[in-house]
Amino acid sequence: MADIFDQFSLADRSFVVTGASSGIGRAMAGFLAQAGARVVLVARRENVLAEAVAGIGQQRASYVGADLSDRETLPEIASRCKSKVPSGVVDGVVNAAGINLREAFDDVSIDSWDATLNLNVAAPFFFTREFVPEMRDQGYGRVINITSLQSVRAFPNGMSYGASKGGLSQLTRAMAEAWSRYGICCNAIAPGFFPTELAAPVFGDEEYRNWAAEQTAIGRNGELEDLAGATIFLASPASAYITGQTLFIDGGFTAR
Repeated sequence: MADIFDQFSLADRSFVVTGASSGIGRAMAGFLAQAGARVVLVARRENVLAEAVAGIGQQRASYVGADLSDRETLPEIASRCKSKVPSGVVDGVVNAAGINLREAFDDVSIDSWDATLNLNVAAPFFFTREFVPEMRDQGYGRVINITSLQSVRAFPNGMSYGASKGGLSQLTRAMAEAWSRYGICCNAIAPGFFPTELAAPVFGDEEYRNWAAEQTAIGRNGELEDLAGATIFLASPASAYITGQTLFIDGGFTAR
C-alpha cells in the first residue's frame, strides 16, 4: 500500500486560482504550490500578480491578468491559463475572485446587484466549465469555490453579497452532481473573518473586529495559514470521496 501521505501530494498537478492577487486567493495559491502543484494566478491587477508569483517562485507559479466579470472573454482567459501549464491540462480550479459592495438594501441598484451576482456566481460556473472536458477525459479534477459565512447568515449591508454566496454554495452542489461521476470533486470553503482586502472594513474597526472574534468558539479571528490544511486536502487525491460539501473554516462561528 502506498504511503498514506502520498494522498496529499500535489506533485505534477496544475491549478488555476482566481482572485489570486491578494487575500485568500493569493494565500491558497501559495499553499498549493508548497504541496507541489503548478499554479496559475488570475486577477485584474497584473503588477500585484507579478509580486505574488515572485513570492511563490516562477518554477511553480505564473499569472494571467484578466477581468473575470466579462463573461464573453472567459473562454479566452481559460485558454491562456492552459497555455501556462506544461501539459496544457489544468487539474483544478479555485474560484476565490469576488466582490462585496456592502450596500444598504435601499442602495442596491440593478447594476450593483448584477455586478455582484455576475462575478460571484456566474463567473465561477462559466470559467470552471472551460476546464471540465480535460478533467473529465483524465478522470481527475478538483474545484474549490470560496463562499462565506453569509451563505448561511445574514449581515447588515449584505443583501446582494449574501445572495451571491448562498447561490455559490448551491452551485457547488450542482457542479458536484454534474461532474463528480467523472472524478471531478467539487467543494466549497466558507471562511469566517480573515484579514484580507475584502474584509478591511471589519478589521479596520476595532469594535467590530473584536465582536467577530467573540462570536467564534475558539475566540479569535482567522489567520490565512488556517486555510492551508483544507486547501491541500480538498485539492488532493485524499478528498476523492468528498464532493458537494461546504467546509466552514470559521473558528466555530456557525457552531454557536
